[in-house]
Amino acid sequence: MPLSSLPSLTWAQVGEWFVGTPLQIIVTVALAVVALRLLHHLIDRVVAGATTRHTQRAAQPGAGRALAQAIGLANERHLQRTRTMGSLLHNVVTIVVLTVATLTVMALLEIPLGPLLASVGVGGVALGFGAQSLVKDFLSGIFMIVEDQYGVGDVIDTGEAVGTVETVSLRVTQLRDANGVTWYVRNGEIIRIGNRSQGWSIAVVDLPVPYDEDVERVKGLIQAVADELRDISPWDKKLLGPPTVGVESMTGGVVTVRVSVRTVAQEHFSVQRELRERIKNAFDREGVRSPTVLPAVPPYGGQA
Repeated sequence: MPLSSLPSLTWAQVGEWFVGTPLQIIVTVALAVVALRLLHHLIDRVVAGATTRHTQRAAQPGAGRALAQAIGLANERHLQRTRTMGSLLHNVVTIVVLTVATLTVMALLEIPLGPLLASVGVGGVALGFGAQSLVKDFLSGIFMIVEDQYGVGDVIDTGEAVGTVETVSLRVTQLRDANGVTWYVRNGEIIRIGNRSQGWSIAVVDLPVPYDEDVERVKGLIQAVADELRDISPWDKKLLGPPTVGVESMTGGVVTVRVSVRTVAQEHFSVQRELRERIKNAFDREGVRSPTVLPAVPPYGGQA
């Protein structure tokens, strides 16, 4: 093709073409980059502000040592959840901004978006039917993180398994039970969750004594032991309130006296064991008798 047949472009035409579509694409990409930086910076500021305010509230004076320890554990998990949500928001913002920028550039290049969007819609519907369980797992994982239903280190009951949470992801929760078995539970399959580590627990000890024993004296001994435990390390850091003592039941010549006390989450087992040992020693010192164990009565017509 001879050069004379090629269209001649003037500098004005070149400048007009550059000011048109290429400049618009450059501006679109630049705006997308600026928007990403601003949104990421805003998310970081919000996350940092939330963690700082929560730390300051947790450090306010006036809380007891045991309560301060419980608040510290909750504060650590709050910080972990806040950072997780910040990372999730980073990913969501990046995907949304890049998607909008890509569609805008394609529209500037006059690429027909109708067939493309129709194909994407059909593919999305097919993918949605084929990956319903995966989408359900992800949505459940997002709500679990947002609502702070549990975190790493919590002891939870998922219905199928009970154990300590070791890993929390958007799709699967990994926990280990008391026998050392690792369970991988899909978030979408968790119908209800019982969290045994949030807030506090209750230590309950039932103590049977004979019916003719002086109940007020027994209650006084138990109350004294429980009050003494609150002033002894390390139990003073595990008990969150004063104990309550009262008669729980009276059956077959036996009076059951119950002592209950609020403890740091998941510390009620150790507190119960310590209370039983100390109360038993106090009963021995003060001569409090144990209930008489009656021999088993064979059924009518049987042999003893």
